[in-house]
Amino acid sequence: MSQAEAARAVRPVRALWTFGLLRSELTTTFRRWRTLALLAVLAGVPVLVGIAVKMETSDGSSPGGGGGGGGPAFISQITNNGLFLVFTALAATLPFFLPMAIGVVAGDAIAGEANAGTLRYLLVAPAGRSRLLLTKYATVVIFCLAATLVVAVSALTVGALLFPLGDLTTISGTQISFAEGLGRALLIALAVAASLIGVAALGLFVSTLTGSGIAAMATTVGLLITVQILDQIPQLHALQPYFFSHYWLSFADLMREPVYWDDLAKNLGLQALYAAVFGSAAWARFTTKDITA
Repeated sequence: MSQAEAARAVRPVRALWTFGLLRSELTTTFRRWRTLALLAVLAGVPVLVGIAVKMETSDGSSPGGGGGGGGPAFISQITNNGLFLVFTALAATLPFFLPMAIGVVAGDAIAGEANAGTLRYLLVAPAGRSRLLLTKYATVVIFCLAATLVVAVSALTVGALLFPLGDLTTISGTQISFAEGLGRALLIALAVAASLIGVAALGLFVSTLTGSGIAAMATTVGLLITVQILDQIPQLHALQPYFFSHYWLSFADLMREPVYWDDLAKNLGLQALYAAVFGSAAWARFTTKDITA
């Protein structure tokens, strides 16, 4: 067999190994009690919000005060249409609960394996450091999507049980059908999940710096909190457009007619930049560090 034929024969094996490694990582991640607990907490937030709004409006008053546009202001529309609970729940969980869950999973990705003494054994298999790191990141990104969908599905279920459903009034004041509203809810969930890929890369980079899973998780969550505090300080307005959380609530623009894409595009571009920078830093660190555990 020539070298070319041998190389062609190896490629399918490597592809199968990569798929098997990803499947193994996904199975391990989603079977952990910690992961299930995080998803349960995320699913519980829409339940609490829905019940609170239902109790507050049981006498005919309107919830929360305020109306219109962005973020949590969606809460004023929940009693008119339960689908707005999806938007409200995502706005409520995005600043802290969702990124915290991503930070925990991403921070534990490499450091947790090192702490458990299994990282060295993973590298003995023909995975290679780059492939293992990419698989870990893909697992975290899939968790981003799964966590966001858990919030959205829970909110849609609670909204349908507690409030009426029907045509929606957009932020711009126009009417759209319930089917189109569901489509926009899906787009919003995808936009929220995409907003977390920068956090996933940051957490993965932190995870390559230490052999303690708890330290990596705590550091990642601490950075998330710090950045969001800095994003609220007016004196830092020149730097704030570069913070990964600055455009997170831009998903509300998907409820405009027509859709306002500028901030959404800035958010996706910023997340891609963070993913590229911290993903490259994680690769540089992980491929050159000594693995002792």
